[in-house]
Amino acid sequence: MSNVVEVKGLTAGELAQSVVNGEELFILDVRNEADYADWKIEGSGVTSDNIPYFELLEGVDAAVERISAGGKVVVVCAKEGSSIFVAESLAEAGVKDVQYLEGGMKAWSEHLEPVKVGELSGGGALYQFVRLGKGCLSYMVISGGEAAVIDAMRMTDVYESFAERHGAVIKHTMDTHLHADHISGGRKLAEAVGASYWLPPKDAGEVTFDYEKLEDGEVITVGDTSIAIGALYSPGHTIGSTSFVIEDRYLLTGDILFVASIGRPDLAGQAEDWAGDLRHTLYRRYKELSSELIVLPAHFGSITELGEGGVVAARLGDLFEHNPGLNMEDEATFRRAVTEDLPQHPNAYQDIRMTNMGRISPTDDEMRDMEIGPNRCAIHDK
Repeated sequence: MSNVVEVKGLTAGELAQSVVNGEELFILDVRNEADYADWKIEGSGVTSDNIPYFELLEGVDAAVERISAGGKVVVVCAKEGSSIFVAESLAEAGVKDVQYLEGGMKAWSEHLEPVKVGELSGGGALYQFVRLGKGCLSYMVISGGEAAVIDAMRMTDVYESFAERHGAVIKHTMDTHLHADHISGGRKLAEAVGASYWLPPKDAGEVTFDYEKLEDGEVITVGDTSIAIGALYSPGHTIGSTSFVIEDRYLLTGDILFVASIGRPDLAGQAEDWAGDLRHTLYRRYKELSSELIVLPAHFGSITELGEGGVVAARLGDLFEHNPGLNMEDEATFRRAVTEDLPQHPNAYQDIRMTNMGRISPTDDEMRDMEIGPNRCAIHDK
């Protein structure tokens, strides 16, 4: 007769809500040490510890001793299986309120948490989709029964169902640039719903598909109230990088400017050539914009960048005061910062770029594996 204590699974969505709300959690991560060091679940209320699964096969006493008192205990592994065994063993050992993460870190990597950024004129609204497990951010503008999606992830069903729940039809999908850290869902989503897919032409020299040319000064309208999404050419992360200004209130910066850092110019092997473009965009083009614009980036590097309600955003004027990447007066110092001693590249970034060009077509499982890990789109936050 089995003495196994049944434990409940926790979905990635439920865990995301707990993280966003700052709830106390103890995460026991049973992946190997290298994977844990590379990438783990973080949050203001999260205490995390790593004990590899193979060290717990003969007993979980070591884990019980290291688990913090109070709060929920969540056991995490790569795909789910190992965490169920460990969670059951912990429950048998008397640990209360222990669960495992359903689908493991793969599920965590793919979850998108929609949060409302704010209202737009005429009843419209702007939403941010926070991919907590990858540090990716995408956006949806909804107005008058229509929607536009910016920097969509490959999990396109999330956007389709969200738009449907809000009574909107997706008319446009847009990428601020050719992404290298994650696989874009923009073209896939556009094909699924019959929308137009927009991409900066300077990033599209090697793509294998048709697209609408997203060029400086282009204005894309959404809904009866004509929410204006104005394209602003802002090269530096890539040569085609393009920002969006929405209703003179929001600045969607793609991977050029983040809340705590700035974008890196090296992911297409052009760091030396693009460093000047990056500086011009940040120190001249953006400086000419209203300091009251709310910056909404395509990524974040740390959970500390999440603000109220889980929104990642900052006033442009505040970033010019406090973001270290915007405060390097000496051009040579700036150039060194964005071309030397950069973090390691995103995992599989060359294959991801090729996928986003349409030049290779990996399977769903291959795409999941390609995206595992942090985004690493920023320079060091120093």
